[in-house]
Amino acid sequence: MVKVVMLWFVVTNIIGYVVMSEDKNKARRRRERVPEKTLFVLAAMGGALGVLIAMYRKRHKTRHTSFRIGIPLLLLLNVLLYSYFLR
Repeated sequence: MVKVVMLWFVVTNIIGYVVMSEDKNKARRRRERVPEKTLFVLAAMGGALGVLIAMYRKRHKTRHTSFRIGIPLLLLLNVLLYSYFLR
């Protein structure tokens, strides 16, 4: 079970980071964007750390209060759930 949870952690955070980075690239090129709901769902599914890192490394969505508060709260939820499943 531990290996599955760790694999889920790694994969979801990589996906979260990549999707957030791609949304920033799309914003720069004025292309069709990734819906904010999708970014929150990725974070809620366990990828909040990846989304948060990309958010600050790429300086993307950092002015949005919903992201500045919501993503760290989802990260806290992720930590609680991961620690529960890794016991």
